[in-house]
Amino acid sequence: MIRVFFSIKKQEHEFNWFYTTQVILEQIKNKRGVFCPFLVVDMIKQIFGKLPKKPSKSSSSSSSSSSHPNGQGGGPTTSNGTIPPSPSSNRPNGAVYEPLPSLRDVPTSEKPTLFIKKLTLSCVLFDFTDPSKNLREKDIKRQTLLDLVDYIATVSTKFTDAAMQEIAKLAVTNLFRTFPSATNHESKLLETTTLDGGDDEELALEPAWPHLQLVYELLLRFVASSMTDAKLAKRYVDHSFVLKLLELFDSVDRREREYLKTILHRIYGKFMVHRPFIRKAINNIFYRFVFETERHNGVAELLEILGSIINGFALPLKEEHKLFLVRALMPLHRPKCAAAYHQQLCYCVVQFVEKDSKLADTVVRGLLKYWPVTNSSKEVMFLGELEEVLEVAQAGEFHRCMVPLFRRIARCLNSSHFQVAERALFLWNNDHIRNLITQNHKVIMPIVFPAMERNMEGHWNQAVKNLTLNVRKVLAETDQALFDECLAKFQEDEASKGEVAAKREATWKLLEDLAASKSVSGEAVMVTRFSSSVTITTTSGKSSGS
Repeated sequence: MIRVFFSIKKQEHEFNWFYTTQVILEQIKNKRGVFCPFLVVDMIKQIFGKLPKKPSKSSSSSSSSSSHPNGQGGGPTTSNGTIPPSPSSNRPNGAVYEPLPSLRDVPTSEKPTLFIKKLTLSCVLFDFTDPSKNLREKDIKRQTLLDLVDYIATVSTKFTDAAMQEIAKLAVTNLFRTFPSATNHESKLLETTTLDGGDDEELALEPAWPHLQLVYELLLRFVASSMTDAKLAKRYVDHSFVLKLLELFDSVDRREREYLKTILHRIYGKFMVHRPFIRKAINNIFYRFVFETERHNGVAELLEILGSIINGFALPLKEEHKLFLVRALMPLHRPKCAAAYHQQLCYCVVQFVEKDSKLADTVVRGLLKYWPVTNSSKEVMFLGELEEVLEVAQAGEFHRCMVPLFRRIARCLNSSHFQVAERALFLWNNDHIRNLITQNHKVIMPIVFPAMERNMEGHWNQAVKNLTLNVRKVLAETDQALFDECLAKFQEDEASKGEVAAKREATWKLLEDLAASKSVSGEAVMVTRFSSSVTITTTSGKSSGS
């Protein structure tokens, strides 16, 4: 008889397999002492169920992920809301970060290979929230990026497909990051504004700028280089790359936005296949800014790019471009923060009118639609833009919009804010606009004359009165007969207004006297002197009119 013993260690205890088997055999007999094979299977399952189980890969990975958050739910963040990278996390196989030879010191045949190695080395990120951390590695990366920038500027051969891929990877790794949410974004803007209204530039600087600047410079020289084949590069500078680049325009660092503006302009010029997509993507940014968030740091820079793009539009203008003016540019006048980008917006709008003078009527009516009634400083900006648009407008387009336009200008003339009134009166100093007004003076003079007379009689600012007097003389010299007619009508209207006011005052005086005389008796009073009857009922010493 062969006895086989198996020893299994579980929780620091050993048991004898032979003894356990004998016990099991006794237990799996039924009450009659007959051996039952089907009970053997059940007992074996019980034995294996008590053995320690090997942990699965899914459970181990989930436990490791729960113990090491990826930063989206929590963990430390940098000043711009991005996750501070760990320099060892993206090193290949935990290799030591060591410098590579300079590209100037190696033979020409080895430069392409070394160039790709340096690009790979520069994909390692460092945490700049702690200035004293990884000083040696940060300096190595900076020197590496400087060497790469110098090489791209002096390279004399076409970039290979592998080199373009690594350059795109370098840009994606170093530049593309997530900015804070809308709430944090708003608090950051408040932090970067001092109490006196000035911007504190130091608070809005990107801490990783020593490396980011060199990466931007490298990308700019790559896109602008004559050694870059656009047909090959468009595989890596694709729509996804352009969208990520556009998202970076919301950076609080003005230096970064300036680099992005130049790079995107170069991409628009070099990659013709991307032009419609870039225009559409910028449109979507404007739509979201105007109709949803009203918060974006890069609107001015995007408008600067569009200004040069609009300047290059071929004539006649496509319907797509006209819709862009109506749907994207004109609504940009609506946000409260329009002063931050109004100069660039005005340039784009005037470019459209210079390209097609028929758009002057559309632009003027768009300005009237978004006219700031309660914001005086913004109203002054609108008047300045209006002057630039009218300066390039033709007589036919001016004739279409002059009535609603000068009704608004007449209201501006009577503004209690002296800068608004002055800016409206300055329109007559422009020779082209004054000629347009002279050609249509029979329509315009009756509209603006009452406002000027009110200024002469009651405006508090002497400078506004003097300017009004000068414009009044111009109107009189244009058509003395019409001027006298307008003056007579104004005096007649003022006299009738005085009569109406006196009649109203007399009516209220009469009602007060009648109410006082009947307040004791509580009787109703019927006033029959006027066209409309007024009944006054008093109850308990209180009077009410119906």
